[in-house]
Amino acid sequence: MSTLKFSVAGRLGVLTVFVLGAGLLMVNGAQSDPPELASWLINKTGATGYGGQIANVQTVQYSDNNVYVSSTGIPSYSIGPWPGQPNTPTVQNYIFRVLRKPTENTGTKVSTPIGPMGVLTNGVPVYDAQDMQSYNNQNIWHQNALVVEAPGIDKCNGHPQQLGGYHHHANPKCAYTDDPNQHSPLLGYSFDGYPIYGPRGCANADGTGDVKLMKSSYRLRNITQRTTLPNGTSLNNNQAGPDVSTRYPLGYYLEDYEYIAKLGDLDAHNGRFAVTPEYPHGTYAYFVTIDEKGTPQYPYIIGPQYFGTVATDNFGRGHVNINESVKTYQGGTLTSTKKDCK
Repeated sequence: MSTLKFSVAGRLGVLTVFVLGAGLLMVNGAQSDPPELASWLINKTGATGYGGQIANVQTVQYSDNNVYVSSTGIPSYSIGPWPGQPNTPTVQNYIFRVLRKPTENTGTKVSTPIGPMGVLTNGVPVYDAQDMQSYNNQNIWHQNALVVEAPGIDKCNGHPQQLGGYHHHANPKCAYTDDPNQHSPLLGYSFDGYPIYGPRGCANADGTGDVKLMKSSYRLRNITQRTTLPNGTSLNNNQAGPDVSTRYPLGYYLEDYEYIAKLGDLDAHNGRFAVTPEYPHGTYAYFVTIDEKGTPQYPYIIGPQYFGTVATDNFGRGHVNINESVKTYQGGTLTSTKKDCK
């Protein structure tokens, strides 16, 4: 294999690539659209989801630099129930902006927000690991949504928030089929423009080797008292969290985890540079992390900070204003390469 040169923008191309213009490529003689356009599940049949509500992505619009994804936030697969949860999913009329030319943020990294931090190809947002609460409301010990809110999370690892926005904090397992012998599919995009994949990738970053689970480089700290932060900062007595106990087990707070470089396959953002089926010249990519039994592993999808420069206008309710001339994507073909990594 020739020397691998990663392209952060990650344009699609295999062997011979001819630029056709308007965002289209000719790959080995077959016309193909780039993955940031062709990956979305555009609902052209009136498919519905929870409560008979219109599902998936409604329209995809694009310019040279951005893709705008309009969706209801309702998936077409079956979701629920949410025991003890008073909220129900409702149409959100999202408009998300995905950067077409992502770049690494070489300055201060941006923390993932409370609320949408990326979007799946069906238009459902993904959230980071935290819920909206911290111990004694001090904004020091942040609750782990997957632990604290576990009774109200459905079989798809999702639930609706107070305004009806259905979302995933971890592996959206109903959105794809997990094949242990193939590279996981592209599940969506982060708000810094980089792709989000399922849990499996190639053992080697150049796309060779066996298919394997991508392992997080975070682990639970060996603590019984919450008097220090993962970076070693000692806290005053009034800043300490509750002692580790049955009521507050390890993992209850995000600060119970520590990052150990190269402990796993992924970096501090839960991603790595790699050749993938949709990006055969390489791209930075995030991976959903689970263990061999399918249990989500912290930080689950992205975080606690983004790798790239972020389109922060997505933060909050996910209603971006389109302030440029755009075209409507009519659908096309996405050409992927081999998925067995060998």
